[in-house]
Amino acid sequence: MFTAEFFLTSLVVVLIPGTGVVFTISTGLMHGRRASLYASLGCTLGILPHLLATILGLAAIMHTSAVAFQILKYAGVAYLLYLAVVTWRDRTAFSIQELSRKEGAGSLVIKAFLLNILNPKLTIFFLAFLPQFVTTDAQSPLSQLLGLSAIFMAMTFAVFVLYGQLAHRFRAAVIESPQVQEWLRRSFAAAFAGLGVQLAMSDR
Repeated sequence: MFTAEFFLTSLVVVLIPGTGVVFTISTGLMHGRRASLYASLGCTLGILPHLLATILGLAAIMHTSAVAFQILKYAGVAYLLYLAVVTWRDRTAFSIQELSRKEGAGSLVIKAFLLNILNPKLTIFFLAFLPQFVTTDAQSPLSQLLGLSAIFMAMTFAVFVLYGQLAHRFRAAVIESPQVQEWLRRSFAAAFAGLGVQLAMSDR
């Protein structure tokens, strides 16, 4: 169950840059250390429905239902493209304050939560990933799945917090350079758009 292979595999999966990582880093740069913590929390909470779907067996239904998968997939694509457009059009300079009035903690958590909950590939991933680490002679497979899920979520939160804190370290250099701000804004917008296109072109 709680093997070195599980920890190593989970760490590699969490470290791979994806939508959550891009969002957390951009939040840390734009709004500061505390905002990146809220983004990390939202991204972590966003994988909870996928884990529950796997544990409850709903992932198997989604795996066999092309319609359900496609609906959720294109909702995720639309949201990623929306973030790309909003980021591209945002001409506001990166602020010094931790959180602006315009975008509070709740808004950041919800936005990050939606990023992950609208990615159907996470459900399929957990369906294939978690059962591999449940021992065949386990008296309570459900307990093992819950334990593995809790560890994976804790690792996700810790790694995302680290990403956000590292991004915050570079804020001073970013704030002092309008050119760097413009480059980063366009890069984040392109990253969200690219991830949306990648999700749209994926099968399962």
